[in-house]
Amino acid sequence: MFFSKSRSLILGLALAAATYAAPAAAATCGNNAAGFSAWLESFKKEAAAAGISQKVIDSALNGLTYDAKVIKLDRGQHSFKLSFEQFYARRVNNAMISKGKQLLKTHAKTFAAIEKRYGVPGAVIVAIWGLETGFGANSGNMSSIRSLATLAYDCRRSAFFTNELMSALRIVQRGDMTPAQMRGAWAGELGQTQFLASSYVKFGVDFDGNGRVDLIRSVPDVLGSTANYLKSYGWGPGGWDAGSRNYGVLRQWNKAEVYVKTISVMASKIAG
Repeated sequence: MFFSKSRSLILGLALAAATYAAPAAAATCGNNAAGFSAWLESFKKEAAAAGISQKVIDSALNGLTYDAKVIKLDRGQHSFKLSFEQFYARRVNNAMISKGKQLLKTHAKTFAAIEKRYGVPGAVIVAIWGLETGFGANSGNMSSIRSLATLAYDCRRSAFFTNELMSALRIVQRGDMTPAQMRGAWAGELGQTQFLASSYVKFGVDFDGNGRVDLIRSVPDVLGSTANYLKSYGWGPGGWDAGSRNYGVLRQWNKAEVYVKTISVMASKIAG
């Protein structure tokens, strides 16, 4: 899968470097399954105190178990040391560029509306879409709630993932998705451009106008939300080559320089 060997590795780097405000862990964290049930009961109380309904708490968290596979994947991350040339060669080929150009035409009306509202060209969004999940083909099939709960309980980055788990419950509470529908990458990333739950809540937009934000199944919502994310971090008129203002905005999408440069180069080729 696209995220398994690179996206999640880069996510690890980004999380390690991130500065954020997040609530303290609900209870004592742990490094194995032994204390997970007690931690989960404490977190349920914290969620209720934060305004999450009992119905959502029960539907999302009752019967949840610790996922040792998630911890193994988390511990298996390594520093991302590929050069740009190596990374680009692994992730991008002529077929992807061709498909990106095709999708730019297929969704031309949607991209025109997005650019009018947010100022972000379609080629940039398509490049991100392709790099993150192969244009939606590999968005992940692991339970996001279970993954986030496991990582929130784990001591390594408990505060960060406690905040993400709470955000995931807010996604359920506002009616965007059910817990069963929330399936994604092992670290809880959701949708065709792999939003963290907190970004889903903050930047997700209902671009297809059906009354909810669905970043897994609705292509207009996926594309519009990705543009909204970039706009919110300062995307403006002009290009996206290295050294430009917008290239700096792409760094807010991903902290790894090889990833940012790949988005930039791929977008330019798709724009053609």
